Amino acid sequence: MADGSLTRFLGDSPLRVLVRLVFLSFIVGVVMAALGLEPYDILNSLIRFFEGLWEMGFSAIDKALRYFLLGVVIVVPVWLIIRLTRAGRS
Repeated sequence: MADGSLTRFLGDSPLRVLVRLVFLSFIVGVVMAALGLEPYDILNSLIRFFEGLWEMGFSAIDKALRYFLLGVVIVVPVWLIIRLTRAGRS
């Protein structure tokens, strides 16, 4: 990729994107620590989820669907709000 296409892909210069991601990662880390969440807790939860998926068989599909819908309830409205605010700036 040429430098211009990389900047276009990232939405800003690579250095600015890196600084923004580092800053946001730090803020999210502080919030997660305040909530008592640790990276290993999340990793262990994912491992337990997939082990449960393997052990339970088809009943795990229902559990996976519930997780998916729970995520959709948060992700889709946030995505829609971001898209609408960006469209308003154009």
